[in-house]
Amino acid sequence: MSSSAAATSPAGKRRHQTVKSISVQELSALLDEGSDLLLIDVRNPSEADVAVIPGSQLVPLARIETGEGVDEIRRMACHRPIYVHCKLGGRSAKAVELLALHDMDSTNVAGGIDAWSQVVDSSVPRY
Repeated sequence: MSSSAAATSPAGKRRHQTVKSISVQELSALLDEGSDLLLIDVRNPSEADVAVIPGSQLVPLARIETGEGVDEIRRMACHRPIYVHCKLGGRSAKAVELLALHDMDSTNVAGGIDAWSQVVDSSVPRY
């Protein structure tokens, strides 16, 4: 049986789809244009104490995994596009998949805050 045939549930189908992503340059352009978007930071609070992308809202991945953060993001989004970042892009990709399971469309920021620091704003500390 092929892997697509094995994934019959909606959750299984979504998990095998490619996560929608944008680059930090594309995110920077959206922010510079004044786009009305919601930028979610899924890192831990101790990481956010070190470095942040201005305008991002901290909702740690663990809170999304329990469902508590999903409701919080839904309230904050108010029909705005949702972009999700972490340190390197792995946790945010997982968050995008989890949000999709709750019928919330979101986009991963590839490379996370580390790429942001290297490409967009070198004043943001790397750790």
